[in-house]
Amino acid sequence: MKNSAYLKKYVENHPNNKMAWYLLGKEYEQNGQEGKARYCYIQAGSVYEAFESSKIPEDLWMGYEAELLHASQRQEQRSRLIRKIGLALLLLLFLWLPSAQAPGPWATTSNKPVAGAVDSRPRDEQSTKREVGADVHAASTKQRAAAPRFTAIGYTPGGRGVLDDFGSLLAGSETKDHHQVLLAMDKKGKWLNWSHQMPVVYEVQSLGNGRTSVQSYDQAACLCTPPDPGKLKNKAVKWIARQESLAVLSSAMLHYKEKKGDWPSSLDDLTQPFPNNWLAGTNIHMKEAFEPMLRELAKREQSGGETPGDAESGSIELAFEQGDELFFTQPLEVIVDTSSHRLVVVSGPVILRSYLVGLGGDKTPEGTYRITDKVVNPNGRPDGEFGTRGMQLSDTNYAIHGTNEPESIGGDESLGCVRMGKKDVEELFDLLPVGTKVTLGKGGLPDQDLTPTKRFKLGDRPDQSNPHRTYRWLQ
Repeated sequence: MKNSAYLKKYVENHPNNKMAWYLLGKEYEQNGQEGKARYCYIQAGSVYEAFESSKIPEDLWMGYEAELLHASQRQEQRSRLIRKIGLALLLLLFLWLPSAQAPGPWATTSNKPVAGAVDSRPRDEQSTKREVGADVHAASTKQRAAAPRFTAIGYTPGGRGVLDDFGSLLAGSETKDHHQVLLAMDKKGKWLNWSHQMPVVYEVQSLGNGRTSVQSYDQAACLCTPPDPGKLKNKAVKWIARQESLAVLSSAMLHYKEKKGDWPSSLDDLTQPFPNNWLAGTNIHMKEAFEPMLRELAKREQSGGETPGDAESGSIELAFEQGDELFFTQPLEVIVDTSSHRLVVVSGPVILRSYLVGLGGDKTPEGTYRITDKVVNPNGRPDGEFGTRGMQLSDTNYAIHGTNEPESIGGDESLGCVRMGKKDVEELFDLLPVGTKVTLGKGGLPDQDLTPTKRFKLGDRPDQSNPHRTYRWLQ
């Protein structure tokens, strides 16, 4: 029972940590206290079920337990030596776990779990005994060569909270992916920040025979020198750009269906001249994805299921024939925080962009609107009072638009409209399809800038000016 006191104290301070409850139950069970063990297992819930159905060696349990023990001891002693020893027991291991993934942001595709052998030896030991693992290497050479698939998760630098993630990973169903790379989104309260510089934090590779390797790329978490993720970063940049394009395309298709009653038959339906410019243009990613996305949406509708991702609250979960998947599972929306002068583009809990904007104080209305007119040069010229882009909010005299007074950004000088800088409003114009939901209200958003160096910009643009009207919004 030398460790039970630490574990007991840990669960008192972290009652929602199911892994800690499970490890405390193991301590009680080993010491014959079955009643206490059962109580702990009940608190552990799905983590208990996942681990008990898997063949996990004892030394791996010791690794998990060591991290929890260290967390408790650190609160009491703040010892640098104990910190290094405790974390090293878990995070220097080259973990081999039954191939599995959790639902939500971890999951891409799944089958039923398969229990398998586990190798939890440290990497140094493995490198000196290559002959022992030669059969594993031979069996998995082709799988290692498979192109990685990417996803992104909320992540705290240093790996804090990683045990809960791994518990969910084991509790999920087995993935059919052979090679997956996880990128880190910063956490801001209930929000997750999407960016073009998301770091690689984990690489998960199936080795065959029921084995999976998990490599950490967070030096602060593993207390090691991780491999160079340079090649993975280059591929991640391309994945990020593609996912943004797919989010814009899927949102446009859903809003088109909501308005017209039918799905668009081609990209041309979405890229007509004003006023039918649902999209500001197209790019190669949209051209490649339109047909498989349309087939999937139509198939789901014909099967009698609910249309995925309705504009209010639904979600889109599309798996394309080539194995590509849609990361953003809800349509893009806009939220304007009038207290912080922030306009953000979101999909569910993920913030894709955050811009500083100019408002009108009490003159700016609160409520929910839809983008109706999307027009280039709303004053008939690029240097007008509304700048180069305008997006009208429902059937009102309010709009999101540019300005010829850039010094007003961040203040309350408008008559109620939302003013944006030139680069910001031009990027937003390309990101938001006609029909996008816009909510204005006070509070709830982190006060941060979140814009990429390389802005989102579509090509093959139709004529999006309105020669029949010069707009007179409440600037």
